[in-house]
Amino acid sequence: MTVRFNLFDSPTAAKVAKRFYNTSLALQESTLPATTRHLVELRASQINGCGFCVDVHTKEATAAGETPLRLNLVAAWRHTTAFTAPERAALALAEEATRLADTAQAVSDATWTEAREHYDDDQLATLICTIALINAANRMSVPLHTQGGSYTPDTFTTLRD
Repeated sequence: MTVRFNLFDSPTAAKVAKRFYNTSLALQESTLPATTRHLVELRASQINGCGFCVDVHTKEATAAGETPLRLNLVAAWRHTTAFTAPERAALALAEEATRLADTAQAVSDATWTEAREHYDDDQLATLICTIALINAANRMSVPLHTQGGSYTPDTFTTLRD
């Protein structure tokens, strides 16, 4: 598969990417555990088939101390014992919020209730924003055939204001 276009070659898209990254910095200041954010970003990227984002979030999670076992099990999280109850609630929310068109209700009441049991308002808002941002990133990368495999952790820090 050939990359169709380098988004960063566009002055407008480069500005958006910088603002996009700086928006994500606010999420890092939340009390939501970084491991949860990484797992959610990875799972949404797997669902959306974004090789670049799977590469980014696997490597960023590894650099932050996540274990290879857990990263390898994210796609099958329901069938493992590797994740805590709060992480499982976050992964379920990420899946349903990524697959909005799959059901009329989008995110089920059961999934929402489970997430509410484990996260306070700020953490839940951080989860929603994380899911929205990663889905947007996936939707920028997948149509352009942006390839995974060569990402180096902390590459995006050059975009910081």
